[in-house]
Amino acid sequence: MKAVVKYAYQDRAVEVRDVPVPSCSPDQVLIKIAATGVCGSDIHMWHEHQSWKIKIPVILGHEFCGTIAEIGSNVSGFSVGQRVVIETAATVCGTCIYCRTGNYNLCPERLGFGNLIDGAMTEYIAVRPQIIHHLPDNVSFEHAAMVEPICVASRTVVEVSSVKPGDLVVVQGAGAIGILSMMMAKISGAGTLIVTGTDADEHRLELARKIGAHYTVNVQRDDPMELIRQLGDGYGANLVVDCTGVSVALKQAMEMVRPLGQITKVGWGPQPMNFSLDQLVQKAATLQTSFSHTYQTWERTLSLMKSGLLDLDLVLGGVYPIDDWEEGFHAMESGKNIKSVITTGN
Repeated sequence: MKAVVKYAYQDRAVEVRDVPVPSCSPDQVLIKIAATGVCGSDIHMWHEHQSWKIKIPVILGHEFCGTIAEIGSNVSGFSVGQRVVIETAATVCGTCIYCRTGNYNLCPERLGFGNLIDGAMTEYIAVRPQIIHHLPDNVSFEHAAMVEPICVASRTVVEVSSVKPGDLVVVQGAGAIGILSMMMAKISGAGTLIVTGTDADEHRLELARKIGAHYTVNVQRDDPMELIRQLGDGYGANLVVDCTGVSVALKQAMEMVRPLGQITKVGWGPQPMNFSLDQLVQKAATLQTSFSHTYQTWERTLSLMKSGLLDLDLVLGGVYPIDDWEEGFHAMESGKNIKSVITTGN
């Protein structure tokens, strides 16, 4: 079967290779993959810019859906042919305090698809049944490939943060997590939504306005504080969501947040900060972080998608067959697409 494989610790050391179809153990379910979303982390690994450990070679991809092709003898509750979507936690220990309390996303032995375990930019994958969710009939495979980043946004905005009707919310970053976080803030009742980006995000900022942002700011050209001072009482944002993956964004977040406000950081920034947190202390603001998601997040998100409250057509920038994976990667890297999806012909 075909697979998009990172084969060396080098820039652009990624290609389509022929790999064996995985076997399905008695405790697993074999999934025939229909669609896989391209994540920013996949692009980082493409360019050897990742700040986390990976194995080589590894099949990329962790945002995926498909149909059940085979069921292990020890597994119940599923049927061949069912449409499903799968979480990213390929393995967890199951015995630590985090696993036992339902917070397995924080399990110290958690391994994710697409970095330390072969991922989903291929045709088949064997997974444990605990991370499989049934896909609503009215959700397409192309949209289902975006469930995982929507879950990241949902956990960040709905579960970790607190958004009240009328709040001023600033989202830093116009990538998929940023745009989806803006959408989650919108349906949570935010009164004013601002999305910030850079020169590379001009097209995505335009899409953000069409999707629901009241204002967008290119931080390479304008100071978002000039806008924020003119909104509401001028004291700043009730919530700032950092989705950038750039460490210095936290400095700007501390400037934008109002006293007693919140900053929720979900973007990974490996660079040293080299600035003081005193401004955060002076404002008595809350700095919190969000990582991954849990089973409850997925079920809530799928219910939300079934309801039709999320309009994902503008978020989905393009669908690419597996042989054209590089075109899909380029489209996201260049800012043309908020989200690219790779299909395997199902």
